[in-house]
Amino acid sequence: MRRSYPTNVKIIRVPCTGRVDDVHLLKAFEQGVDGIYVAGCLEGECHFLRGNLRAKKRVGHVKRILAALGINPERIQMYNLSAAMGGRFVEIAQEMTEKIRALGPSPVKTGKGKEFVGEQREEKGR
Repeated sequence: MRRSYPTNVKIIRVPCTGRVDDVHLLKAFEQGVDGIYVAGCLEGECHFLRGNLRAKKRVGHVKRILAALGINPERIQMYNLSAAMGGRFVEIAQEMTEKIRALGPSPVKTGKGKEFVGEQREEKGR
């Protein structure tokens, strides 16, 4: 049975998610993308050994940058799945589409300012 993902999902293929850089992700938000999800190999099963772990770290870094800018960090997610998990890929596409739809358009696109106020961290030693 063939399942289809939402038409608003744009797939950008790369040889390995380890090739996805923070700049690529941030540039997409700058250009008005409402949300991003990176789908990489299962942890421990990366053909390029550690690419998916690098991607996970970069997605975490971009989440922190978005939060600092007042953009909800839930707009970017990292998922690990195998090539044989097409059904799960479709489920993730649908889940992310629903999540982003609930968050609304990106504040970068609308110019409405901050949508997210992150938790303030306590300064160490004080």
